[in-house]
Amino acid sequence: MHRFYISPENWDPRAPVLRGSEAHHAANVLRMQTGDKLVLFNGKGRELTAEIANVGDDAVQLRKLHETETAPLRCRIVLGQAIPKGKNMDLIVQKAVEIGAAEIAPIVSDRTVVQLDAETAAQKQGKWQQIAIEAAKQCGQNWLPYVQRPKKLPEIFSSLDQSFDLRLIGSLQSDARQLKTILQTYSSEHGDRPRSVLMLVGPEGDFTPAELALARRNNCQPITLGPIILRVETAAIYCLSILSYELLI
Repeated sequence: MHRFYISPENWDPRAPVLRGSEAHHAANVLRMQTGDKLVLFNGKGRELTAEIANVGDDAVQLRKLHETETAPLRCRIVLGQAIPKGKNMDLIVQKAVEIGAAEIAPIVSDRTVVQLDAETAAQKQGKWQQIAIEAAKQCGQNWLPYVQRPKKLPEIFSSLDQSFDLRLIGSLQSDARQLKTILQTYSSEHGDRPRSVLMLVGPEGDFTPAELALARRNNCQPITLGPIILRVETAAIYCLSILSYELLI
């Protein structure tokens, strides 16, 4: 069945309604009709199977059939991603949702090619959040990752709203350790796997020495991604895939 997103503030399982772009997609793109069944989710773990009761000009009225709740993933993984050039950030956001990231923090690093003013940053944030919604619809993820406003690295650290069990940063420096070793050390010391991880991935050319030093002062442990230098989008997918395998399953 087709999946549609209704934001938490508009979530009403007693009288669900599709409006705006979701109503347009159901009525005008998919040509759905009265009696057709679909799935709704609110990005906070709630999912609802519904039947179309009426297709109007600007809204699709629905009838609730069944509602379920999905528990959050075992580990909260936040991806701090330096914004790459081109459209690679679109791909990173999409794949981060599919792999299981809980939040995405775009970083305007010293080596970020794209320079964003306040208006452009807001537009990018909106675009990336929509990409996250579409990815969650496609992959069946009922917890929608939040895409933050793009920030410089110092602001990222100052705005973090929670402590993390682990803070990691991809690094080309010689003292970077293998992620497997860091996870094994954590489990040995704490008797359990970490339940929250911040993963920072740099731009083309890596973070600057000053940014790496700042990350270290904020308790980020440098990890190596192997002997082959990866493209930015590959590095993000690589890191998230390993963390997902080790911590979410």
